[in-house]
Amino acid sequence: MQIKSIQNYLGTHSLPDDLKRISDKVLNQERISIEDGVHLYEHAELGFLGALANHVRETKNGNSTFFNRNFHIEPTNICVFTCNFCSYSRLLKHKEEGWELSIEQMMDIVRKYDGQEVTEVHIVGGVHPKMNLDFFLDLLRQIKQHRPELHIKGFTAVELDYMFRKAKVGVEEGLRKMQEAGLDSIPGGGAEIFNEKVRAEICNDKCSSDEWLQIHETAHRLGMHSNATMLYGHVESFYHRIEHMNRLRELQDRTGGFNTFIPLKFRNQGNDMAHIPEVSVVEDLRNYAVSRIFLDNFAHVKAYWPMIGRSTAQLSQAFGVDDLDGTIDDTTRIYSMAGAEEQNPSLSTAQLVDLIRQSGRTPVERDTLYHVVRDYSNFDFAAESGMMMN
Repeated sequence: MQIKSIQNYLGTHSLPDDLKRISDKVLNQERISIEDGVHLYEHAELGFLGALANHVRETKNGNSTFFNRNFHIEPTNICVFTCNFCSYSRLLKHKEEGWELSIEQMMDIVRKYDGQEVTEVHIVGGVHPKMNLDFFLDLLRQIKQHRPELHIKGFTAVELDYMFRKAKVGVEEGLRKMQEAGLDSIPGGGAEIFNEKVRAEICNDKCSSDEWLQIHETAHRLGMHSNATMLYGHVESFYHRIEHMNRLRELQDRTGGFNTFIPLKFRNQGNDMAHIPEVSVVEDLRNYAVSRIFLDNFAHVKAYWPMIGRSTAQLSQAFGVDDLDGTIDDTTRIYSMAGAEEQNPSLSTAQLVDLIRQSGRTPVERDTLYHVVRDYSNFDFAAESGMMMN
């Protein structure tokens, strides 16, 4: 994949003054404004956005593209909430269409990876009224007792908000209990779009923007890192996307607790918003690029490959993305149920390394907090396999 530098781009293209001004800000490491961000969405052509976003990406992370070895546990898809964009959840009255895992069944999933070099378990699912705070505290303790070094990234702010309210504990008290039981960090799901009018249309009954942000800020204050997401490509405007990212940028200024930003593409199969067409791959790439340019205080931007597919994930690395998530091993159904390209999302470490190398990038295995586990610059899987056989 040929990646054009912003200097080469500017040397061969004539930019309007407004885009030149934004470009100069970025090259001088100055923060762009909300208005600048909206302007990029509305007026910047794809090549320019890619070159500028790639400049930011390489300034922060060089040629590295990160991944981790992880697996998912999805305790249930029974959910008290009725988000219109969701293809995954089922109401309690339709529980025969869903699943509910016991703690023992979830521990069986954990035990399946004994002896394997996974570093993270990612736990998210529906909001089940019977799976309360005590239930998940027990799960966390059992996972840590079985495998203390395994990083537990679990529970969206939506799940946590419901658990804490039902247990009649405050956010800080609830998070402390979970941290003491073994929770290490929080995923970024449930953010959707931080605009209450849009939320009223797509996810009216889940926690508010302020509540999502409060939970993440409290987690950061307690020493836990988290991720941040944005659901794009449905009824939101470009302004709503930038407004959303600006609130994340402001929180990151205060705490520095976000690991990465993950744009999540709306998929329209099997949900109440199926009448809304999905945005194109070009729009996906534009969105990654603007995100990378606007979120100057985020170290990483992730493309979740099971959602967008392997080909787009490869392309995204030229548009600001420096992380492709992990091996996953076919342990998630959230996006496959919504019609994502990857219906059985699983890649071996060798396959993921090869996918990154084909993009002209350096594969680097990380842990959840982006500590380097192994640099695969010169790693030869065939030679390694041969040595093991001998």
